Amino acid sequence: MPPVRKSLGQHFLSDPRILGRIADALEPIGERTVIEIGPGRGGLTALLLERARRVVAVEYDRMLAEHLRERFAGRPVEIVEADVLETDIGKLAGGPYVLVGNVPYYITTPILFHALRAPRPERAVYLVQREVAERMSAAAGEREYGALTANIQALARVETLFRVPAGAFSPPPRVESAVVRVTPLDQSLVEPGEEEAYRTLVQGVFGFRRKQMRRVLRELRDLSATEADAILVSADIPPDARPETLSPEAFLRLLRALGPG
Repeated sequence: MPPVRKSLGQHFLSDPRILGRIADALEPIGERTVIEIGPGRGGLTALLLERARRVVAVEYDRMLAEHLRERFAGRPVEIVEADVLETDIGKLAGGPYVLVGNVPYYITTPILFHALRAPRPERAVYLVQREVAERMSAAAGEREYGALTANIQALARVETLFRVPAGAFSPPPRVESAVVRVTPLDQSLVEPGEEEAYRTLVQGVFGFRRKQMRRVLRELRDLSATEADAILVSADIPPDARPETLSPEAFLRLLRALGPG
């Protein structure tokens, strides 16, 4: 068995009951391809092969990838040895797909954003740090609400399904984990051509989290107080509001009120 590589944040889920619940959360799979991020030693992969017509597992660790090829030789699974952040997931799927992954905690946010690029999975189930799950599903105004929340919820619905104790992993992490399901909205709030600008705006605004929106806009766009107030009023946002109170819909109104630039 390949050794654990701490530098890659490896913690292998070994509890069969929890692995089964994760696989259940991905249903219905039907004829869709399953893309698995970070299959590790293949505990979840084995369950997915009982349910899916085709599984594609993306593993960064060369030794683990070789172990998986040996373990699942002759089975309908493709082991792709690659960095998922440099992989075109939709192209890899080649059609309708669902996504599942035990996401390395130190690169969770980049992976979540990467997986939301079109063509998106019809649903995605992630095992993440509990605090990240809380941020993903928070409502505007809550302490956990932030740039990650506003970006994901503009494109998808997030459900926190259940928590996973540290003892379910080998080796156990120092934090509690949770399983979340991300389902793209039938109609995204943000149009495809707006997604990059929306993400940039949200990230920029939350860089001034403690300031009022009047001041945020003045610093982001080099505007006068009068100009900033006029834009905020047209976006139906109080000038004294703070970033964590703005819903994804409010951020979209602000993006459109600002226009190009």
